[in-house]
Order: sequence, then C-alpha cells, then structure tokens
Amino acid sequence: MTMEAPIVLVPISLQVNGEPVEAQVLPRLNLADFLREHLSLTGTHVGCEHGVCGACTVRVNGDIVRSCLMLAVQTHRASVETIEGLSDSGEIADLQASFRQRNALQCGYCTPGMLMTAQDLLKQHPEAGREQIREHLSGNYCRCTGYQAIVDAVEATARTRMERPS
Repeated sequence: MTMEAPIVLVPISLQVNGEPVEAQVLPRLNLADFLREHLSLTGTHVGCEHGVCGACTVRVNGDIVRSCLMLAVQTHRASVETIEGLSDSGEIADLQASFRQRNALQCGYCTPGMLMTAQDLLKQHPEAGREQIREHLSGNYCRCTGYQAIVDAVEATARTRMERPS
C-alpha cells in the first residue's frame, strides 16, 4: 500500500502588470506556466524550457528574467511585467512600430522576448550601438529573421529616442 503525499498549494500575492494578484499555486509551478495558464497572459512564450531561447522573458522587480526558470512562488510580493503590460502601457510602442516597419516580426514567436530584452537594453544604455544590441540580444533566439532586421529596429528606436527632447 502506497500513501500519496497530499497536494500542497502555496499562497502568493504579487503585482502583475500593475494589478494585484492573489493565487494558490503548486510549489514547483514555474512562472511562465503560471502567467500563461493561470492568468491567460499568453504573450510569454515557452520555447526551450531551459532558459536558453529567451522566448519566456519577463521583468521581475525591474530585471529581465527567464520565466521558465523561475518558480511562481519566488514572485511572492514581487512586481512582474509581461509583454502585455509593456505593450498596454505604451512603454514599447515605438519599439513595436520599429519592428513592424523593418519586418523584424516574422513568425512572432520570439518577438515578445526580443521586445522585453531590447527595452531592457535601451533603458540601461539609451545610446546602444549595433554591437551592444547584438550582445544584449544574444540570449534570444530567432529562427526566422537572421537578426539583421531586429538589430536594425532596435538601433532605429535607440536613435529616435536619443533625438527626442527631454
């Protein structure tokens, strides 16, 4: 006779895209699955599930992280921002427009992670050049564009933002 361990749910309280969220989650549920399955925020894509491809990139307390490697319970009392939040707030509207104009979208699977990572770079280094853009995006895989259009789009956004009056 085997005894099954009881299912234990852990309460978490966090902010997701500025909205308070209270949930009961399994201790081993990763953040990507929590966002997609529990909150229906499907812009966070799950690619490799090993933190290598960057498709699951989100911000936690202002830092980009791979949500497939982070447990949902680790976000208790944290602020999580997804591609939906950055898009809805208008924070990346110019970056999204630049991606569209330069055909950097292609199939779109990597695009949310690319946009999250590109915005992170432009916040840290508004004057980023092509080499710095390539380096910062090197952890995000794209199998469609060959990266040229993506780098062009990020570079154009950086230039435009630098030319804007403060």
